Amino acid sequence: MLRRPAFVQALLGRPWLLALLGLPLVVALVGAIVALFLWQQLPALDVLTDYQPHQPLRVMSADGQLLGEFGAERRRFVPLKDIPKPLQDALLAVEDADFYEHSGLDFGGILRAMFRNLTHRGPLHGASTITQQLARDTYLSKEQRWSRKIVEALLAIKMERALTKEQILEIYMNQIFLGNRAYGFAAASERYYGKPLDQLNTAEIALLVGLPKNPMGFNPVQNLGRAKRRQAVVLERLASVGLITAEQAKAAREQPLDIQRPKRLAGIADHAAEQVRQEMLTRFGEDAYTRGLTVTTTLLYAEQAAAQEALRHALFELERRQPFRGPEATVELPAGDDLDEALDAAFDAHPDLGELRTAVLLGLDKTTAQLVLGDGERITLKGSAMRQLQNLKRGAVLRVLESGKQWQISQTPQAEGAVVTLDPVTGAIRALVGGFDFTRNQFNSATQAWRQPGSAFKPFIYSALIEQGAWAGTLVSDQPFEQGDWTPRNYDGQYEEALTLREALARSKNMVTIRVAQALGPERARAWAGRFGLDEAKQPLNLTIALGTGSVTPLQMAQAYAAFANQGQLPTGWLIQRVQDAQGEVVWKADPPKPRPAISARNAFMTSQLLAAVAREGTAARASALLGRWDLYGKTGTTNDAVDAWFCGFQATRAGAVWIGYPTPKSLGERESGGGLALPVWAATMAVALKGQPNTQIEPPAEGLVQQDGNWFYSEFAGDLAIARIGLPAVAADDAASAPEAGSSEPQRGH
Repeated sequence: MLRRPAFVQALLGRPWLLALLGLPLVVALVGAIVALFLWQQLPALDVLTDYQPHQPLRVMSADGQLLGEFGAERRRFVPLKDIPKPLQDALLAVEDADFYEHSGLDFGGILRAMFRNLTHRGPLHGASTITQQLARDTYLSKEQRWSRKIVEALLAIKMERALTKEQILEIYMNQIFLGNRAYGFAAASERYYGKPLDQLNTAEIALLVGLPKNPMGFNPVQNLGRAKRRQAVVLERLASVGLITAEQAKAAREQPLDIQRPKRLAGIADHAAEQVRQEMLTRFGEDAYTRGLTVTTTLLYAEQAAAQEALRHALFELERRQPFRGPEATVELPAGDDLDEALDAAFDAHPDLGELRTAVLLGLDKTTAQLVLGDGERITLKGSAMRQLQNLKRGAVLRVLESGKQWQISQTPQAEGAVVTLDPVTGAIRALVGGFDFTRNQFNSATQAWRQPGSAFKPFIYSALIEQGAWAGTLVSDQPFEQGDWTPRNYDGQYEEALTLREALARSKNMVTIRVAQALGPERARAWAGRFGLDEAKQPLNLTIALGTGSVTPLQMAQAYAAFANQGQLPTGWLIQRVQDAQGEVVWKADPPKPRPAISARNAFMTSQLLAAVAREGTAARASALLGRWDLYGKTGTTNDAVDAWFCGFQATRAGAVWIGYPTPKSLGERESGGGLALPVWAATMAVALKGQPNTQIEPPAEGLVQQDGNWFYSEFAGDLAIARIGLPAVAADDAASAPEAGSSEPQRGH
């Protein structure tokens, strides 16, 4: 609390002196002294003279689309020259008609307010100019006391001396709080209408201009009726001062307002945006949330959206095949005015998850059920949906999905998934989906989930054998295999005497792959996988490595498959291109990691040819059919008991991996597989990624390979030197030199 100056104390202690000087003069003198004292205590104005508005951290796609924002205040700074004149004029007409004439204070308004406050009880009334409002918003509390009003008035005068009228108005229109975390008119326009200032009509301008008086009370999302009444007052004022006609005011009052309700929708890149946020916090500290940084990622908006939509669809379809588990909760629904409060509590506890809406059961009979959604919309269910609702009570909290114009009962998917696509040459990540919904689970499965890759691991085993001299026609035994208590089986339960590498990979034969790993030895197989960026320590040092029983992440698998598309060069996925400040200056720019050699270009080409066969005639043929392309390469993966479902693949310009599984590993279902679950997600994502791209084959390198009878061989292993057979009985003498002995654990090259 401010202490009175000694001179003032002395005067107040001598009544006779006050009488002598005259009370009016003394009051004026005391007021001047107090004002002088307070003036010296006023804060510096550098916050305004060097205005740096708090602006949120924005995460953008490579093609300029907003992916996410972080920060307590939503603000879009717009220079005064770019703020529409009708909006400026309307604001001044309502809040401060004499703004360009006064020196910071409206003395007539002050006298009127003082008289009302002296003659009426209740809250104090003010006559704040825009300058005073800005002073209060920037430096003071909103507590209504005479002392605060005096300081506010002095601050306004000081501001008028230090700033031009244009500067004051510009700061005010970008700074003022307008509800729903929106600061400034540009942010409020985006928040309430979903559009920029220059697209506002008269009705929309009038509603925004009415907000500064009471941004919470006139919030159109929560109190549309009050907001409309305030809008009518504003329109009447605009008509009275001649800014609009009476007819225009009437038309604006009657014009419907399309208010954007806050939706708890899953963003298309929430996990990726969170990864960016963490890096910006590490790099710039807490200032990252207020200095208006714009982070441009490598993500492509359409591809990212396709990946997220495809994964969510797959998880919804998987959930549709599960038994109905009943309501998520049941809440008590009282009658009367308390109903809305109970519903609000239910929707807060069980928010919408994207298109998966929360609904509360209001009542049902034998043929129909009445439910209400979080935005107040009432829906009716009937027909087949009633089978799941018959035993439910009023207040049951359910999930519904809209299909066409019909609503269906659904459930929150319990399974999770991940999608990663990247440019195989540069490593730039083009899509990264870390799970079903970030609101539900912030764990990023794309980068953090260590899961068994199953048969999606097999191409690395085949690549290792090719390096030893094998080719697409190398024959390998497909007979049942046993080793102690381990008795693996082929997925289809079928066994043949022998299959070529091409046929075996296309049909994902486990027995063939095990014998290839046996011929290589687990040590060599594991070391070869390490070349692809897979953690060797997380791969088993036994023959189960052939069946993908180690641990990998979806990002690792996308990078590893990209090496086949990139002539054996292993890219490192990267997400952030550059960071700009609020003025658009680049404050950080990425130095993209250079790919490193993993395998030779000829090995990458020959392994790709095996994967092409998988995509054309094998377990991944559905991908080629869905996309109508012949330049795809990929492999499905399904682990024991269908615990993990994978699809990994590439085209010359894009590589990607998809994983689906439960967070705590358990079977997805006895009929589920990588081909049925993960492959369609990959195909839907690639349909967008490759749109307009011509069919482009992986070309053989200029050196190191020879082609004989349409088949490719390493130059030094051409002809009789290529590995011809593995795990098969001895052959005729003429072929003995080129065949390994039965049960051999190492590749035999022959002569």
